[in-house]
Amino acid sequence: SQKYTAIGMLGKATDTLDATGKVTEEKPYDQVTKGDLENVLQKFTGHIMQVPPLYSALKKDGERLSTLMKRGEAVEAKPARPVRVYSLSLQQFQPPLFTLDVECGGGFYVRSLVSDIGKELSTCATMQELTRTKQGPFTLEEHALHEDKWTIDEIARSLEHCTSLLPREPSHKKLKTEHPSETAVICE
Repeated sequence: SQKYTAIGMLGKATDTLDATGKVTEEKPYDQVTKGDLENVLQKFTGHIMQVPPLYSALKKDGERLSTLMKRGEAVEAKPARPVRVYSLSLQQFQPPLFTLDVECGGGFYVRSLVSDIGKELSTCATMQELTRTKQGPFTLEEHALHEDKWTIDEIARSLEHCTSLLPREPSHKKLKTEHPSETAVICE
């Protein structure tokens, strides 16, 4: 699983579903209360269906959707797909901003979640900030090496600690290559 802290902004929607995009819609949000937001989160917990954003790494004819979008090509939205949200909680609400803690499975888009929350509240929303706080056994709090410890010895100690969390046997993955007759294998 992965954990994130996300800051969303009510009242604005963008084409990328985050702060880097062009504003596509603005709606009032002053009717939204903390209670409304907390109640809506329950609808996005557990096994849910989610439509991935158009600006994503998903591919159409071998090219990322985000690349096609940036070139101005017409791209159809991918169909909703099943994703898993293990936990979702509201940490802070200072309109128009709200902060969420999200623990989810693979293939989940937090940007889509923030946008869907805005729609569910009869307004719109876009993600302003996203911080991954956990990936598998690694947490930002426990495994990130703070800048004041960027020395060879501290880096070596940190790597030793982190490698102990990895599986002993490497997994093998076959990579797609440009030529179908070639096969590349990597060990992770």
